[in-house]
Amino acid sequence: MAEISWKRKPGQKLAPLAERLKKLGLVSDWDFVLHLPLRYEDETSITPIEELEVGVDAQVEGVVTNNSDNRFGNFEAWVDDETDMLKVRFIHYYPSIRDLLKVGKRVRLYGNPRAAFGGGLEMIHPKVRAPKSESDLPKTLSPVYPAGEGVTQLWLRKRIDRALMDVDISDLLTEEERNELHLPGLSEAINSLHHPKAGAPIGPLQNRTDPAWQRLKFDELLAQQISLKKSREMRDMNKGPLMPLRKGDNNSLTAKFFHSLPFKLTKAQIRVWKDIYESLGSERPMNRLVQGDVGSGKTVVAALAACQAIDAGYQAALMAPTEILAEQHFKKIISWLEPFGVRVVWLSGKQKAKEKREALAAIEDGAELVVGTHAIIQPDVKFKALGLAIVDEQHRFGVDQRLAIRAQQNGMMPHLLMLSATPIPRTLAMSYLADIDVSVIDELPPGRQEISTKLVSMSRKGDLVEWIGKSLAAGLQAYWVCPLIEESEKVDLTAATETCEEIKQILPQFKIELLHGKMTPEDKNAVMDRFVKGETKLLVSTTVIEVGVDVPNASIMVIEHAERFGLAQLHQLRGRVGRGSIKSYCFAIFGDQLSKIGKERLQVFNDTTDGFEISRRDLELRGPGEFLGARQSGAALLRFADFETDGFLVEKAMAMADKWIREKDPRAEKHAARWYQSKEKYLEA
Repeated sequence: MAEISWKRKPGQKLAPLAERLKKLGLVSDWDFVLHLPLRYEDETSITPIEELEVGVDAQVEGVVTNNSDNRFGNFEAWVDDETDMLKVRFIHYYPSIRDLLKVGKRVRLYGNPRAAFGGGLEMIHPKVRAPKSESDLPKTLSPVYPAGEGVTQLWLRKRIDRALMDVDISDLLTEEERNELHLPGLSEAINSLHHPKAGAPIGPLQNRTDPAWQRLKFDELLAQQISLKKSREMRDMNKGPLMPLRKGDNNSLTAKFFHSLPFKLTKAQIRVWKDIYESLGSERPMNRLVQGDVGSGKTVVAALAACQAIDAGYQAALMAPTEILAEQHFKKIISWLEPFGVRVVWLSGKQKAKEKREALAAIEDGAELVVGTHAIIQPDVKFKALGLAIVDEQHRFGVDQRLAIRAQQNGMMPHLLMLSATPIPRTLAMSYLADIDVSVIDELPPGRQEISTKLVSMSRKGDLVEWIGKSLAAGLQAYWVCPLIEESEKVDLTAATETCEEIKQILPQFKIELLHGKMTPEDKNAVMDRFVKGETKLLVSTTVIEVGVDVPNASIMVIEHAERFGLAQLHQLRGRVGRGSIKSYCFAIFGDQLSKIGKERLQVFNDTTDGFEISRRDLELRGPGEFLGARQSGAALLRFADFETDGFLVEKAMAMADKWIREKDPRAEKHAARWYQSKEKYLEA
């Protein structure tokens, strides 16, 4: 059947073919070779019409006995194969369909039979062609490829078949290696995915469990691991600033800050700090991710690293994704380090011109520590000697932003310390972070209260407000978070304002304020300050307050329409309470229209407070994007492998990549070049 595109408006021209193919990721011959079918059609045999089953794709052959236009403007025809009759119907069609389905013509139809109105079976929009002979059936299953506008299946099949002949698909694995891994040859695997033999089971091919798929997944993971390890090797060739820890020197800033802390570091914090100070004492540029659950004390460890850089005569910069989080860091760090004479500079995109000029001058003059948002990586920021870049909530920054903050300074690459409160599951870390050193703070400071989580239906919202009133009267403070729907900030603001007014009417005796994204930085800060001081008892917010906000007296978190939040975000919000010595609560209010995934997500949230378990389940429900942020932008690092089901292949690919690189095997270079061509620069981030 001719393929029809209904998206184009009359008279609208198609983009040039090369442009349309580029949108599909099809540029080189190798791209076409790896453009694998979405599904398959079995046109290798003819099914008698009397044996057709409803809902099961099949191919029939017969003679057209009748055709007509029905009263709805549809074109209908009846085909007889001497076992029974089949009706075919076209709602949209080209004139050529009428020619193919002329009375008396022999036709071959492929489609999905369904019960017809008035009895019998029909196919709607089947594939139609005139058979050349009874024996001209294909010997392999017919592939159906992902296709863009104006790109037909027939053209794609021919172009892919040509690429299969032109491209060198020689196997880089030896027979011994293939046997050890229980994998087929590469050429055999690729050809069997494009042209499976007649009778091949379609299920394993379509759900990607067939051995041919296993081979492609392994090769993809192997290329990824080689690229990541090569990227690490290249980075290790760069020189980083040497900043050894001044052990035994009680006059160093690091020692003074450490001894001034009003609390003891946990064993996990000390272990991670040791990882960091050893890396900073090396000339190899550090590329370390510190992950720790909400409230595990990542900021203090980052501050110790900054002190070590300052002790060695370098500057440090801390970049956070939001104004509120960056300002929280700024205030905390000023209170910690200004007493020791450290110049801490604030830099954000919303500063007044005079303030920004002064900040830029101070940075160029050598101010020891800069805290801010992405404004830190703008071209007009000139550091005197940046030695350490700290990126908080690193997964919320893009590839280019992470590359920019560690651009070479005076011929040296600054050390990079990334912080994340989103624990990354082991398989994901192994696969995507092979070029990064990972340290984990897996212990919460003593005295942290366990948070009691409760799911509350929307119908019981009034009871909850009443309970909160009693808690506020007892001197406690609470957050009430309304969801942010990106498409409609006005709707969000209206809903949050109404919620705020509604609660004020029920609890008029308490100071209740609203915090939202449209407020000026000054107004936001004023609202947050009043909440921190305890003047405001309940803070209603549409703003993302899930990271960094620290108010020990706030012991109640209410999340309205919790089903609209991701699991990781729910966990982050819950982590804003339980920071003092008071028993804390988190209430997740859910609406009536709960999807299956929404129910699962809330159940997981209710059942566990373990960040790693939450992130593992979040990965199952949402996929890897949430954890990696924009790391994949432009790189399309994994197309075929799946983290949850293919973990065993990741380990095998890692082992082989290690072996090839260790032995300087030339196959490593060839294999990575075949898969990634010009994409390695993204792996540097």
